[in-house]
Amino acid sequence: MVRAAAFAILLGATPAAASECRLALLLGLDVSTSVDAEEYALQRDGLVAALGAPEVQRALFSPAGHVAISVFEWSGIDEQSLILPWTRVRDPAALETVRRKIGSSIRSYDDRTALGEALAFAEGVFARAPADCGALTLDISGDGRSNTGRPPAQIYAELPAYDRILVNGLAVGGELEGVDLYYRDELLHGSGAFLEIANNYKDFERVMRQKLEREMGVFVLGALQ
Repeated sequence: MVRAAAFAILLGATPAAASECRLALLLGLDVSTSVDAEEYALQRDGLVAALGAPEVQRALFSPAGHVAISVFEWSGIDEQSLILPWTRVRDPAALETVRRKIGSSIRSYDDRTALGEALAFAEGVFARAPADCGALTLDISGDGRSNTGRPPAQIYAELPAYDRILVNGLAVGGELEGVDLYYRDELLHGSGAFLEIANNYKDFERVMRQKLEREMGVFVLGALQ
């Protein structure tokens, strides 16, 4: 009964509800030294392909409201670059603009791994997110442990904005043993945060696709679970 009722509510969402932003989703891509040129292309192009997948688009284009998306690259201390400012994705045309901008981006850095500083940068990006977005989610991808800057735990303690930002992770294997455990223990933050694991960068598109479907769909279908 709960499942049926929740599905009915979803189908009965009003046009007014659809005009609201249900989720601000910020994606952070690792461009530290451990990511070579081929792996960088697999990561960037994998995100572009994942955003165009039918299952992701079904989760994205919901009558319950639209999603605002932003993307940045991160490496060492003070080495973060916004490659896509906040963009409201209300229709396929907006999604294609997002995919085109990501796909045409040029790598910004190639240095150490400052995961905590990436979180600090992300907090500033969220400060500029559309004010009407009902939920804030940060999606960080990477293949290594932080080796410079403040640790994630310190950032979470110092920045109260993280009281309402959910942080999910996508750990990429093949470069460093145990990166999945590191992301699980150090990065994940907030109730419902989850980790997806790619075997390597060739597996990135598949994992990002299922991750985006889950992130964009949870606010619509969460009542069914």
